[in-house]
Amino acid sequence: MPTQSKPSKKNSLTRRRWLKFKLKKRGYYSLIIFSLFFVLSLFAELICNDKPFIVSYQGELYYPIFIEYPETTFNGDFETETDYLDPFILNKFKEKGNWALFPPIRHSFDSINLNQAKPVPAKPDGKNYLGTDDRGRDVLARLIYGFRLSVLFGLALTIIGTLLGIVAGAIQGYFGGRTDLFCQRFIEIWGAMPELYLLIIFAAILKPSIALLLILLSMFGWMGLSDYVRAEFLKGRNMDYVMAAKALGVGNLTIMYRHLLPNGMTPVITFLPFRMSGAILALTSLDFLGLGVPPPSPSLGELLAQGKSNIEAWWLSLSTFIVLVGTLILLIFIGEALRETFDPRKS
Repeated sequence: MPTQSKPSKKNSLTRRRWLKFKLKKRGYYSLIIFSLFFVLSLFAELICNDKPFIVSYQGELYYPIFIEYPETTFNGDFETETDYLDPFILNKFKEKGNWALFPPIRHSFDSINLNQAKPVPAKPDGKNYLGTDDRGRDVLARLIYGFRLSVLFGLALTIIGTLLGIVAGAIQGYFGGRTDLFCQRFIEIWGAMPELYLLIIFAAILKPSIALLLILLSMFGWMGLSDYVRAEFLKGRNMDYVMAAKALGVGNLTIMYRHLLPNGMTPVITFLPFRMSGAILALTSLDFLGLGVPPPSPSLGELLAQGKSNIEAWWLSLSTFIVLVGTLILLIFIGEALRETFDPRKS
């Protein structure tokens, strides 16, 4: 009779930690809510778009959300791409036998409502559920796209900064001595550099872009985490199992990756949500100052700047404030739950 294989210690430990994390109701439900909003934002083009999914015109099917069609396709006058919110085109779709299936929100992050009867920024109404900004763009669409951009930027910056911090901390902690001393002096000098001034200088010299921001912020975002990884490697490099591995001729990279790194991942994992919230806040701050993503990219910081310039347009500041603060609160709750989960002093 075949015997069942027992689960490994690693899988058992991971399972215990996951069950312990689920007991932290605030962090667990925050993770579910944040994941749900993030997954929905990944399909923003299917939720907020000024192009219909499918158009049936004179017996033919068209897919504007995937393929560009000139206005002449629908008996228009221009060879340019069709404006599907133009009243002339909408009346064509209402003719007998023709129809168009639009997304729930008929606006993209960069589409301007040219048929707005009210002066911009306009208050919320039936066409723009959260109103428009000072350029006539739908606020709800820009919030959804801006949330996705902020989270993806935060994820990318967190991953890059974490990898650099792990490598730097591991090298310092494992080799110690002069290597650790030299790296510490370099970190002190590098950390004293004015990060904001460098961003202003590079923004004036180079064309602003997401890639440029990611590179510049990654150059400074690894230093905080490297100290914790360094401390874990300093503590573990003189352990008996590490000394035994060295005596058996195991290479330094193998010892660092297979033996010391798993034990040093606790501070890395527990700090991930906090680092991500810091990255989102940094992008929002730079966008607010005009040093972030180039227009017309959707940006939470740019909406806050518009709210500052248009104090009477309360819907700009209030809606952006709710999205930004709600995102940061969810990440903080997740981070607190992870910290309590990986804390060996709490059962």
